[in-house]
Order: sequence, then C-alpha cells, then structure tokens
Amino acid sequence: MDIIPSFDLLDGKLVRLRQGDFEQKTEYDASPLELAQELEAAGIRRLHMVDLDGARSGRPANLHILAEVAARTRLQIDYGGGLRSIPSLKQVWDAGAMLFSVGSVALLAQDEFSAWVEKFGSERFLVGADVRDRQIAVHGWVEQTSVSIFDFLTKMHQMGIRQVSVTDIERDGELSGPALALYRDIVKQFPDIRLVASGGVSSVADLEALNAIGCAGAIVGKAFFEDKIPLQYFRVFSKV
Repeated sequence: MDIIPSFDLLDGKLVRLRQGDFEQKTEYDASPLELAQELEAAGIRRLHMVDLDGARSGRPANLHILAEVAARTRLQIDYGGGLRSIPSLKQVWDAGAMLFSVGSVALLAQDEFSAWVEKFGSERFLVGADVRDRQIAVHGWVEQTSVSIFDFLTKMHQMGIRQVSVTDIERDGELSGPALALYRDIVKQFPDIRLVASGGVSSVADLEALNAIGCAGAIVGKAFFEDKIPLQYFRVFSKV
C-alpha cells in the first residue's frame, strides 16, 4: 500500500483545510519542492497535489509548483483542482502530472468525462468521491446528492476506471481515524478497483488497518504535517 502525502496548495503555499472550509485553514512554511524531495528520500513514491486556487477559479493555478516537483523528483503526482476541460488536462499533463484527479465532473457531466477518458485513457484518472453518510457530495462538499457511493462506483467501473479515492467528509482534517467499515465494503464489492482511502488517517495503526483491508493507498495530510506519522516510518511502510 502506498502512503500518499497530500500537498494542498493555496496562493503557492502549503495549507490544510478543515473539512474543506477555506475559512478554517492552517498554513505551513515548508517549501513544496524541498518537502517533496525529503519525502522521496524517505521512500515515498506518490504525491497527491490539490490546487485549491484552481478549484475556486476553474483553471489550474499552481502549475509552476507541479512542474518544479515533477522535474526534480521521480514522484508519481496526481493533480486535481481546476480540471474542467481537455485543455486544462493537457496543461497539467505537460507540467508533469501522471494522473488526473477529478471529482464532481465524473458525476455531474458524465458525457464530458467519458470524452476525457476516451482521449487520455482510463488509467490516467484517479476519480475522487467525497461522501457523507455513504452518499456523494459535490462542489467542494457544499451540495449533497442522493447518489450512493456504490452506484457511482458501478458507473465508473463500467467506464473502465480502476483507480478511485474516497473521502469521508466528516473525518477530513479531524484525525479521527479512517472510515474502515466503508472502505471494507467498497473493497468487497469492487475487488479489482485500486482504492485510495482519504480522510481521518491519524496514526501508523490506521495505515496498518487500511493495508489489511486491501486499500491500494492512503492519502495523508494533517497527520503528516503535524508529525502524527513520523517521516522515518514512511521508509519502513514503503516496503510493506
């Protein structure tokens, strides 16, 4: 299982939001490039990069950071935020991303998303699903839908998508532990999907539990930045 640190970028700085709320943010002084290089040296292979400026403006806004990290590390970067057209996807690809991280468009504009998949290939997408009570929320978690996570994943599976990340909104940024029961049910129903868990990861024990369930990866944000999961542990876990 891959540990996947999350770099949330706002105004070119690393931040963490609590439950996606821009009014509840914590800024970190670390340089994205220097931290990425440190993570790579510790055995990390993947990086989740979230362009919060892009999510608000509708176009990628931190491509310079993506390009710098991609050029000076070997990390496999998935990049999300502001990906709303084929030209924006091409910008992100040209800057060095290996995966496109998309969310609401996969649910709300499935014909458009299908065209993206046809052009770039299903293997280039990490589809993110944000859930509350096992139902999908969209538009930055503001709008709650009645669509079941399982119905959504069935549609994605039919489109050839095999890499998904699922975030339990109420656990994001809370260090309250991951939604193990939800992830266990997803892995059971979709055994060939590479599930990346997101939200609530707070300890080494959480990572071990997700690995035991069969998750392919776990996105770690606040727990890493607040040293709940020591960097030296990443080297050990990357061998698991």
